[in-house]
Amino acid sequence: MSRSDSAALAQAFAALVGQEVADERIDLVRAALTIARSEYPYLDSAKYAARIDELARRVKRLAPESGDAADCIVALNRVLFEEDQFRGNRADYYDPRNSFLNDVLDRKLGIPITLALIYMEVAKRAGFPLVGVGMPGHFLLKHYDVDGREILIDPFNRGSILTPSDCQQRLDELYGGQMRLEPQFLMAVNRRQVLVRLLNNLRSIYLTGRNFRKALPIVDLILAIYPRSPEDVKQRAMLRWSLGQSRGALADLEDYLKMSPEASDADEIRQTATSMRRMLATMN
Repeated sequence: MSRSDSAALAQAFAALVGQEVADERIDLVRAALTIARSEYPYLDSAKYAARIDELARRVKRLAPESGDAADCIVALNRVLFEEDQFRGNRADYYDPRNSFLNDVLDRKLGIPITLALIYMEVAKRAGFPLVGVGMPGHFLLKHYDVDGREILIDPFNRGSILTPSDCQQRLDELYGGQMRLEPQFLMAVNRRQVLVRLLNNLRSIYLTGRNFRKALPIVDLILAIYPRSPEDVKQRAMLRWSLGQSRGALADLEDYLKMSPEASDADEIRQTATSMRRMLATMN
C-alpha cells in the first residue's frame, strides 16, 4: 500500500471513529470493513454489511418477541453456528485473514474478536443488545438481563454461556495457570476498544513476521482512533524509519517528545532525532 493510499485509508477510518464521533454511534461493521481495506483496497464493503443485515433478519425470525435472553441466544447460535457454520480457526489462529471481516464472513472462520464482532452486530440488528468484554487473550460478549444480571457469551466456542469459573479455565488454558481472573477482566469495553483490539491483533501478526510494510498502515489506523498515544507514535516512527520514510519518522519522534518529554527513553529519542536531522541535512 502506497503512502498516499495509506493516508487516504486512515482519513476514511478517522471519519468513522474519530473523537468527534460519539462512541455509541460508531458503526463497527463499517469500521471493521475499512480495516480490511488495508489488505483489500477495492473491497465492496456494502456487500459484506448486507450479509450482517441478512443474518440479523434470520435471527429475528427465530427470536421470540418477548426478548427472552436465553431464547435470543439460542436463535443467534442456531443461525451463526448451526446453519452458517461459523467457527473458531484453531488450526491457523494467527492467519491475518482471521482479522479481516470480509474473510471471516466468506470463510466462516475467525478468532474471538472477529466472531464476537459479528455476533454482537447481528444481535444488535436483531434487537438483542450486547457489549464486548476484553478478557486477556480471549474476547467475550456480555448481556445484561432485565434484572441487571450478567450473561457471558463466548462466540469462539459456538456461543456458549460462561461462568466466572469457566473464564478462569480459559485463562488457565492460555496462560498455563499463571493468571488469576480479576474483576476488571470481565468489564465491558467500548466500541473503540473493540476496534483497537482487532488492530492490535493484526499489528502483532505483522510485527512477529517482520512485515513492517503491512504493520505501518495498521498503526496509522490505531492512531486514527487515539492520535495522542505516545507509544504508538513512537512505534510508527520506527516503522517509517525502517521503510526509508525518514522525514515522517523524524516528525513522529518530535511529536513523541512533545507528548512525553519526561519519558524514560526521552534522552535516547532526542539523540536519535538529532542523528536523523543531521542525516537529512546531508541529503538536501
